[in-house]
Amino acid sequence: MAVLPVLEFPDPRLRTVAKTITEFTPELQQTIDDMLETMYEENGLGLAATQVNYHHRLVVMDFSDEKNDPIIFINPEFEVLDDAPNEQQEGCLSVPGFYEHIYRAAKVRVKALDRHGKTFEMEVDDLLAVCVQHEIDHLDGKLMVDYLSPLKRNRIKTKLLKQKKMKD
Repeated sequence: MAVLPVLEFPDPRLRTVAKTITEFTPELQQTIDDMLETMYEENGLGLAATQVNYHHRLVVMDFSDEKNDPIIFINPEFEVLDDAPNEQQEGCLSVPGFYEHIYRAAKVRVKALDRHGKTFEMEVDDLLAVCVQHEIDHLDGKLMVDYLSPLKRNRIKTKLLKQKKMKD
């Protein structure tokens, strides 16, 4: 397994709309394992393939304390079951160091394929519902900063670009 580099806002590749996965190849299995390794290394709860410059509809998550119960979502779609505003403070591996209050649906039903191509559905709420919506947004080229005011989004962009410049 390998830890993959995570793209950071405002990298334009984060705006790429991911393609549907149609083949369950050994390369896909390796990408899933690498994404899990990357998510664990970065202390994330979820990671979308777009964030590691793999533009296919794949998300990995793990909410277990032991980091040993991953959920793989291939070609995920969700349906809102309760659109009451669920405000959570969200962070993002592609927007490091920033946590913002964002409103998402309180409960969703997610339908996806597992890593072997078997269909499954889950009804999720609270933090897991937020994470599902957040990661699927990534697959659609949307970021958490898109929910913020233009002023706040610009401040974050400026700070991240400055940090990147200092690293280089």
